[in-house]
Amino acid sequence: MTTTTARANSAGKNHFDPIRFLQKIVAIDSCDPPGGELEIATLVHEQLLALGIESKLDEFRPGRANVLGRIRGTGEKPSLVFSSHMDTVPVGTVPWQKWPFSGEVENGRLYGRGASDMKSALAAMIAAAGKLAEEHRNSLKGDVILAFTAGESANLLGARRFAEQGLKSEIGAFLCGEPSDLDVVIVEKAALWLRATGTGRLGHVSGEAGVNAIRLIHEFLTRLYALDLGGPEHPLLDKPTVRVGQIQGGSAVNLTPDHCAVDFDVRLHPGVDHEAIVAKVARIAPDDVSISILDFKPAVESQPGDNFVRLCIEVCQRHRERAPEIKGVSYYSDGTVLLDGLSVPFAIIGPGTLGLSGQPDEFVSIENVHKAVEIYQEVARAWLA
Repeated sequence: MTTTTARANSAGKNHFDPIRFLQKIVAIDSCDPPGGELEIATLVHEQLLALGIESKLDEFRPGRANVLGRIRGTGEKPSLVFSSHMDTVPVGTVPWQKWPFSGEVENGRLYGRGASDMKSALAAMIAAAGKLAEEHRNSLKGDVILAFTAGESANLLGARRFAEQGLKSEIGAFLCGEPSDLDVVIVEKAALWLRATGTGRLGHVSGEAGVNAIRLIHEFLTRLYALDLGGPEHPLLDKPTVRVGQIQGGSAVNLTPDHCAVDFDVRLHPGVDHEAIVAKVARIAPDDVSISILDFKPAVESQPGDNFVRLCIEVCQRHRERAPEIKGVSYYSDGTVLLDGLSVPFAIIGPGTLGLSGQPDEFVSIENVHKAVEIYQEVARAWLA
């Protein structure tokens, strides 16, 4: 474990180009698994220092690193957190027309894995922080904290690390850069990850047939897809969803499998008791199929009338050709860990496009990146005035 803390000497002239920096970090493979964000984290850490911003690089596992930047205010107001992650989902097996790590620019778009989700927000937040440090450092009544994480895409390793280090106690407002098309997202679903394990008995065609664990799981999945998860409707969210992500079973084609396990993802509305959902799923499981919890990531929600949300809406409207939509999303962010148990304002504004996460030929609008820089800067300046 390596932690490097550095305080910038002064805020130098800001010549940071977010698009060029975005090209650099898109060219670095930080797909999770396995992650390996250290190379990006090092670039981010060094760039923050060059912009006159305090920075701490924390390699908390081999190759896995967070960066915590800070522009200090007067301490009269709680801190505003800019949240972004440095890992991406895998490239996948579907062919790309563009090289996934090219950072190629064409027709106003920058292509590559992580361009939309969410290295573009990372670059925009650094650019906004650089401008704040240069132009408004002495007028901010609270700190601007740059919480850049490893491992968000799967298990939120970096956010959990920040929580262990006490960051939650400093959060006064939370602005996340996940993809939103520069609309304002105020609610994200909870993510419940479950495993169903079927236990059968080995068999062979030449003798005892055994009990087929894969058939047990097949029966369970048939029931699962027909299950009504219930719960109240939400004005900004679609219905709760169930999706199978992984399945493993059997040891040889000519043996009756005695074991099969399926991992599946359940997305739920805020306020739904996830333990009740687990119990409901367990009730439909056949004999010899057990249900266990792999992970639970709570929902995060703000109200449309919240002062911070209203500010975000007003700022986005000034920098766009239309009023921003107020949205809910099915994805989770680092907020599910860092805001758990807190009652602080929250919003997601990102230059990336909703729906491009995990897709081939992922891209981000260059115009959106530049607009995000201005939006982040103006939100921080107004909120901490």
